[in-house]
Amino acid sequence: MNGEPRKRISERALSVWRIYGMIGLAVSFIVFAAIIVLIIVFDGPKWIIPMLIIILIGEGYFFIFFIPALRWRRWRYEVREQEIEIQKGLFVVKRTLIPMIRVQHVDSSQGPLLKKYRLASVTISTAATVHEIPALDEEEAEELRYSISRLARVADEDV
Repeated sequence: MNGEPRKRISERALSVWRIYGMIGLAVSFIVFAAIIVLIIVFDGPKWIIPMLIIILIGEGYFFIFFIPALRWRRWRYEVREQEIEIQKGLFVVKRTLIPMIRVQHVDSSQGPLLKKYRLASVTISTAATVHEIPALDEEEAEELRYSISRLARVADEDV
């Protein structure tokens, strides 16, 4: 149990997260374009326009390239006989241990974007909260869901 968890999520998660970043950037572009139009129509201060463009370029790099790569490097998990360990975070790395005896049920989910990239997320529910392992290969997600369910049943029977 030394070091960080060994298993990683799928590298295809990068593509999905980059698309989410592009969608966010498109929304920002529309908002910034509206602000620029208002500045031009109402003869506002023109120096704001290049600042908005610089902010938009910075936001694009940050949310399309930097954040997804950092997020993927940090995301790890490991399922053991007695517990599940999850590590996630961008700038602050959070590690969570979930005892198998606390697992109530395990689900897998897949939205349209995850389905396109043959990925699925696994959610682990306890009495207190829900933990998610995002963007696993479809087969791996199904195997993980079954494996956790089986280990949780065994842990429950041991109590």
